[in-house]
Amino acid sequence: MASATGIPERHPATITNGNNSDDTRSEHEPLLGQHGDVSQKNDQNIVHNLLLGTASVAQAGIWILAAIVWNGVFTHDLIFFSPHPLLNSTAVLLTTQAILILQPTHTPSQKRTGTLTHFALHALANTLFLSALIIIEINKSTHPETRFTSIHGILGLTTYILILLQAGVGVAQYFFPAQVFGSVDKGKGVYKWHRLSGYLLLGLELVTIAAATGTAYNRSTLHIRLWAVVVAIVLVVAGVGARAKRAKLPRW
Repeated sequence: MASATGIPERHPATITNGNNSDDTRSEHEPLLGQHGDVSQKNDQNIVHNLLLGTASVAQAGIWILAAIVWNGVFTHDLIFFSPHPLLNSTAVLLTTQAILILQPTHTPSQKRTGTLTHFALHALANTLFLSALIIIEINKSTHPETRFTSIHGILGLTTYILILLQAGVGVAQYFFPAQVFGSVDKGKGVYKWHRLSGYLLLGLELVTIAAATGTAYNRSTLHIRLWAVVVAIVLVVAGVGARAKRAKLPRW
């Protein structure tokens, strides 16, 4: 998926340590909690970011959600369509990891490492999303009249399109800011909006999964309960949202 928390915090050529103390404090202050609650320590491996602060809540939610989907699929006969929910749920799981691993970074070296890891996880997630899209398109090709007849189908196509756009903006602003936006500074001006749209896109992905419980296939075969999916989604949103930092989002 293209970046959900902002690829990147800053372009490598422009990262400096020149922030004043007030700006630094504001940047590190999460929506819930105090300054430094979700900041990666200087000597801490980036992997710790996956459980730092309320990340454990998000992890519980996303793994429960994945387990619900995987259990629903693997406890029934596998068919050509089966990889579609498996690939999509795994892609959302990877997208969540990509967000969590980048959120707490704050030093230039952490941001570089976090952004590249974020990019790699999204590259893998987007490959899975694309594979899931191909599978559903082939599956629907024999009965095209069933395309976009459900809320899940409409949301799904919308989500795939937005993922592609988000990925393009993320790559452009980090790797090619001057070529695409005219300068590094103009590319940096997109970061906060890209980060915000990434959070919203993750929410859309989760809603699309919830909408899948209303499809005919789920009602007749998988029997995944909406309430269970909603509980898992609430945990993901709470865990990720609480770690969002005020200064890294647009000011209205």
